[in-house]
Amino acid sequence: MFKLFKSFPGLIQEIRLLFGIRPLEKEDVAVLERFFPYFQNLNAKHKDEFKDRLAYFIASKKFIPRGELREISREMKLLVGATAVMVTFGFRNLKLKNFSKILLYPDNYYSTINKTYHQGEVNPRLGIIVISWKSFVEGFLVPNNGINLGIHEMAHALKLENQIQNEESNFFNSGAWQQYEKLAKNEILKIKRNEDSIFRPSASKNIHEFFAVSLESFFEIPQQFKAYHPELYKSLVYLLQQDPLVLAK
Repeated sequence: MFKLFKSFPGLIQEIRLLFGIRPLEKEDVAVLERFFPYFQNLNAKHKDEFKDRLAYFIASKKFIPRGELREISREMKLLVGATAVMVTFGFRNLKLKNFSKILLYPDNYYSTINKTYHQGEVNPRLGIIVISWKSFVEGFLVPNNGINLGIHEMAHALKLENQIQNEESNFFNSGAWQQYEKLAKNEILKIKRNEDSIFRPSASKNIHEFFAVSLESFFEIPQQFKAYHPELYKSLVYLLQQDPLVLAK
């Protein structure tokens, strides 16, 4: 009974949110069909699910302009939200609840903490995902190079959401993660030895960075990724509970 009352405020908030969701309109879907290849390749049933989840994501997050950016357009919300839905699509009820705010800068921004410029970051303590809009757009302008800032930052958010203790934590299958981590560490060593790899050098920084970079390739260039390292690709299919190559059929 205590648990029921403890969760009651959250339940009320969820009900209010559901009633306040704005369904995607034809113009919204047209944006996805034009600019979001993942959505283009889904069948009708999966597209309907994707649209519902995207509408929820946009309604449940606060999008905040930063720097010289004065306003966040509907199109910006759609594309950033669609990236989050894509990365989490294999987990039906996952909403990245820890991250309630999306901060958008027009370009790279200066961090007063580490005195350097950033394209994006994820802060679980503050519950924010920060993105440079310019870099985000560049990731979609060239959709087949395995470099996509939006996917990169949402991958960090996904991994952190799995670790943070809330009602959504521990959704990764532990066996699937262990298999992925084993293969990822071998690839990290390969990169550090300057051997040929499909992944860029920054992926060798640590397992967290490798996870984000590997998801960029998983969603942007799945065919090349699978041909390069079938086992590693398969481990991500099990971990993320989806296969972009299958969804595209």
